[in-house]
Amino acid sequence: MNVYLFVYDLMQFCGHSWIFTNMIIRFMSFGKDSLADTFYSIGLVMRLCQLLSVLEILHILVGIDKSRLFPRFLQSLCSRIINATIRDPRCEMERPEQETSDPVGALQPRWCFWGSADEITERIIVLFVVINSQEEVQGKYVVCVLFFLWNLLDVVRYTYNMLARTGIYYLPLTWLNFSLCILLYPLSVLAKAFAICVSLPYFESFGTYSIKLPFPFAFSIYFPYVLKAYLLVLFIGMYFIIQNIFSERKAHLGSGNIKKKRS
Repeated sequence: MNVYLFVYDLMQFCGHSWIFTNMIIRFMSFGKDSLADTFYSIGLVMRLCQLLSVLEILHILVGIDKSRLFPRFLQSLCSRIINATIRDPRCEMERPEQETSDPVGALQPRWCFWGSADEITERIIVLFVVINSQEEVQGKYVVCVLFFLWNLLDVVRYTYNMLARTGIYYLPLTWLNFSLCILLYPLSVLAKAFAICVSLPYFESFGTYSIKLPFPFAFSIYFPYVLKAYLLVLFIGMYFIIQNIFSERKAHLGSGNIKKKRS
């Protein structure tokens, strides 16, 4: 199973490295002109990589990945409410130190946000529902910004994962893996929110995904309202996820854990 996970990480690394390198070369060659057609030049490979990442949810379901499918910010919120009211030690969330007993537990830790089902779901929604469905949005600069942030994070993450699968823990890479997201994750949320806001006029004009059921149901779904509600979910989730990012970073970059990995 470790070989399968290594091959999966390698495939994702190759895909995201190609996208990231392609974006850099195109920008150096064509300047700002390359930003507008980012989706048309690398969108297919980006969609393939994101579809492949759905396997990470399957890994959680079958028990390969120790992460939880339940959304992180809801999991954190519910746990805090339960612990505050019941005060039962058995209801406390498992500490990251417990996960380090797994030889590859540090690879995809329970609180590692960018490999979680939450981040995968966010990307699928923004990429396929918002960007892919509206051709007018595909040429916006925000698409290039999103792709740059996503691929920068994923190149570092999958490099770290592959080395960790083989028992190699390179301290600078470990630090980068658990520190880069502190800056880039809020930026990616802002970019997602901006992409959604840019797409709203087109969803309103074309009525994409809006549904109006005939009589006797007399029920309709106005998709721009759904997107506006999703914006609220994005920012609420960002608050809890950022807290968990700092907890995860502290757990993996503490002096005790670093000494264990070195040994």
